[in-house]
Amino acid sequence: MKNRTATPIMAAPKHVTRNGRRFVVLEESEYERLRRTADEREPLLPGPLPSGNYPAVEYLRASLARKIVHARRRAGLTQVELSRRAGIRPETLNRIEQGKHSPSMGTMEKIDRALREAEGE
Repeated sequence: MKNRTATPIMAAPKHVTRNGRRFVVLEESEYERLRRTADEREPLLPGPLPSGNYPAVEYLRASLARKIVHARRRAGLTQVELSRRAGIRPETLNRIEQGKHSPSMGTMEKIDRALREAEGE
C-alpha cells in the first residue's frame, strides 16, 4: 500500500461581503498552507529537441523565472509584495514566474532593484 499524506479536513469557510465584494475567511494556518503550496511551483526547464538543442526562448524564460522565484523566496516575499515593491502588476510577475512571459529590460531592472532592496533589509 502506498504512503499517502492525509489531506486535512477543512471546516466550511465563512463568507463575508465588504463594499459589494465577497471574501472567504480562512484560519491563518490554512491560508499559510495554501500560500506555501501555491508558491512551491516553478516552471520546468524544457527538454531537448530531437536535434539535441534546447528551445532557446522557452529555456531562457524558465531559467529566468526560476531565478526570480528563488530570489523572491530568499527575500521572504510573496508575489504580491515583490510586485508592489517593483511597481509592476502582480499578474505580470506571475506570468514571468510561470515562464509564460519575457519581461522587458525595464521590468527586469525594477524586479532586480526590489529584490536587492528586500535582501538588504
